[in-house]
Amino acid sequence: MAWWRQVDCPVRSVEQGWIERSMDWFVSQFGTRRLHGDVVLPTDDYFPGTYRGTREDIRAVLERLCTHMDIDPARVDLEYDAAEDHTELAAYIPVNSRSTGAAGHHRIRDGRSVIGIRDDQAEHPMALVATVAHELGHVLLLGDGRISAQQEDHEPLTDLLTIFFGLGIFSANAAFDYSRTVRGAYSYARASRSGYLTEPMYGYGLARHAWLRNEADPGWARYLDTNPRAFLRRGLRYLAHAEQVG
Repeated sequence: MAWWRQVDCPVRSVEQGWIERSMDWFVSQFGTRRLHGDVVLPTDDYFPGTYRGTREDIRAVLERLCTHMDIDPARVDLEYDAAEDHTELAAYIPVNSRSTGAAGHHRIRDGRSVIGIRDDQAEHPMALVATVAHELGHVLLLGDGRISAQQEDHEPLTDLLTIFFGLGIFSANAAFDYSRTVRGAYSYARASRSGYLTEPMYGYGLARHAWLRNEADPGWARYLDTNPRAFLRRGLRYLAHAEQVG
């Protein structure tokens, strides 16, 4: 019996259709050269030098990602937003906290793109790259007039765009973070969620991107965290099965 070998998509049909249509639209907007561009890895080859989490490091990440995404850094103004102010409380009181606040913002001012990055994002390089990539995605979609800010799905579409531009490892790994700290007799748990896609959606988005690039077993998958990597593998199995039976 092969019932246990059933291959299903890791996302709901409405999410699957949206991801596939959006990926096809990205190809029409940015071309096949971009589709087959580098997948950026969290390695020294892509981010050389010592990282200290300073504002200068945020600027360096911004400029590096501008180069990768073919955006002139001179057209982007960078602002620094204050960090969340509830972290000191956790140093004294055992709490379970969950955060879903925006880690950055984008707006148009005098025809220029202005992006703001929260200071505490610099403490987490993976999340910082994901946030900067998302905000630069707004430059390409909103700043260049490809979509309107009134488009209902413009935020999740921008997250999906980071995958298309080879930055999905960072976005997927930053989607959910859980940490626990022990101080004396107390234990402190903190869970944070960033971005607008679920882990299964990131996984299937990465799978669809790999499939369009003819990567049935992408080597870069080893840099993904456990959950998004599992959803990626499941998505690739589904796509291979769908091609065989279709």
